[in-house]
Amino acid sequence: MLESLEIASFYILLGSVTLSMLSYFMWLGGAKKELSGQLATYLAIIAIIASSTAITLRMVISGNPPLTNGYEFLLTFVWGILVVYLFAEYRYKIKALGAFVLPIAFLLLMFVIMSMGPEERIAQTIPPALKSQWLTFHVVTAIFAYGAFAISFGLGVMYLMKLSNEGTHKKSNSKGIVASFPALDKLDELEYKVIAFAFPLLTLCIITGAIWANYAWGTYWSWDPKETWSLITWIIYAAYLHARLMYGWKGKRAAWLAIFGFAAVLFTFFGVNYFLSGLHSYG
Repeated sequence: MLESLEIASFYILLGSVTLSMLSYFMWLGGAKKELSGQLATYLAIIAIIASSTAITLRMVISGNPPLTNGYEFLLTFVWGILVVYLFAEYRYKIKALGAFVLPIAFLLLMFVIMSMGPEERIAQTIPPALKSQWLTFHVVTAIFAYGAFAISFGLGVMYLMKLSNEGTHKKSNSKGIVASFPALDKLDELEYKVIAFAFPLLTLCIITGAIWANYAWGTYWSWDPKETWSLITWIIYAAYLHARLMYGWKGKRAAWLAIFGFAAVLFTFFGVNYFLSGLHSYG
């Protein structure tokens, strides 16, 4: 019974994310702007409720935090993206961002559908190496950091699109869908704020992961592929913050670095888990 409810919650999540994404596209295109904008936000809220329900049911079924396989992490990753995005939309009134963030959640869910069979989504008994509260702290900080970095990616793409449009249309008269974007300086500042929020979480993610690794395998750092790529990702975002604070990097260069950083985030998960072998290959 609970398994059926969890499956139903997952497909409600998939359906609401898909419809929310399409509604944000409609809003961005100017089609029934008020209605499509409200619908997009309400559907994103439904998606959070559905993902929260699926995660809770998974925890009840397995008796463990939902951290034992790739399906569970993707589920929580999507939840983190949705939570951070809706906070950003509410706090900064930047609805256009949804058209660039919801597709990320949609693609992650489609990866589950296309690449993971039912046997890979079955609730599992937690392996002995995972039985530590440090793992919970490690993954929770990763979820919120990665979710925030997804937001910074969307802001970086929006910045580059608006910059290109304003370069084509002189005197900063934006045309087309970018007319709905905030000003370039606001996009740049918000991108910085999001990364400044996420970077300490990523730092905590690496620290708690090292503590957990010592508990599980007797060493704080073993240059496992995921550890290495987590460090590479940390260095990219550290370089972003350093260049901005010390050398005044803003605008186009900062936007490209935010996009490059999120590409490293995705490889840290997908590249390590599915293409490289290591201690985290089950994650």
